[in-house]
Amino acid sequence: MNERELSANPQATSTVVHDLNVEPRLPFDDGRFDAVTCCVSVDYLIRPVEVFAEVRRVLVPGGVFVCTFSNRCFPTKAIRGWLMTDEAGRRAIVQRYLELAGGWMPATAARCTPPGTLGDPLDAVWATTSPADGGSSRNT
Repeated sequence: MNERELSANPQATSTVVHDLNVEPRLPFDDGRFDAVTCCVSVDYLIRPVEVFAEVRRVLVPGGVFVCTFSNRCFPTKAIRGWLMTDEAGRRAIVQRYLELAGGWMPATAARCTPPGTLGDPLDAVWATTSPADGGSSRNT
């Protein structure tokens, strides 16, 4: 989102504009957050494993990362693998990103939309940082 879109949110007390495809390092201190969410944008990350490692870094020990997504996207912006699979495949992709980033407890993946619900489906993958090391673990 850009600054104009972010500033239109009356509930936001602060905003940060940061393009993770240009610079995957998050502009926050280690262990700064209890939880991080990624809502309907994981399919556009070109370096998702680096971003997920950064999410781990900024979380407290035992912090949770929730990544939600749908089957809708901008096809010209999404990575090819995302477009070539189904919802179960997309959940598996996000789980694999967490595995490759390291330092996460086993992820949970689920379809969150109740059966028979009209509209776009919502899928989620979530995991907590390893309680012993929180954001300090690094893949080398």
